[in-house]
Amino acid sequence: MVERDRDDAGRARSSRPRDRLGRPLPPGSAGVARIPDDLNLPPQQTLTFAQQLLDEGFAFNAHEVLEAAWKNGPFAERMLWQALAQFAVGLTHIQRGNPKGARTLLDRAVTRLTAYRPEAGQVPYGIDRVGLIAHAESLLAALDAGVEPAADNLKPRLRG
Repeated sequence: MVERDRDDAGRARSSRPRDRLGRPLPPGSAGVARIPDDLNLPPQQTLTFAQQLLDEGFAFNAHEVLEAAWKNGPFAERMLWQALAQFAVGLTHIQRGNPKGARTLLDRAVTRLTAYRPEAGQVPYGIDRVGLIAHAESLLAALDAGVEPAADNLKPRLRG
């Protein structure tokens, strides 16, 4: 049986370097900087950092930043952060040439963004829920038509 890297809590965690699309590289390779497992930023900083990563073509890393907010944020916002993380993973699958995986994750993101209904009525932190739904749906339409979205179309605006 192959031994897997594990964190202090015993969860599987690969220490191998990763490429810009989040794929593991051989041990000792030069990879891109990893997002710390214990990242815990305030929401506005999370969005700014994730947007910067998306703009630079690092959708996988943006997903990790958004996933940290999903796991660390208030319960009432978890569906929203999960949707954003899934959107970023959908973009990652497009970058990796995996349209089936992209469809699955973008569909999940649209479902969660559509279902998210904040108590105050407004989506917090200026997140452009409606714009993100429309963007994901346009990516899904392109994938359904067999068209690979252009790299510039993989940089959605998280805030309006």
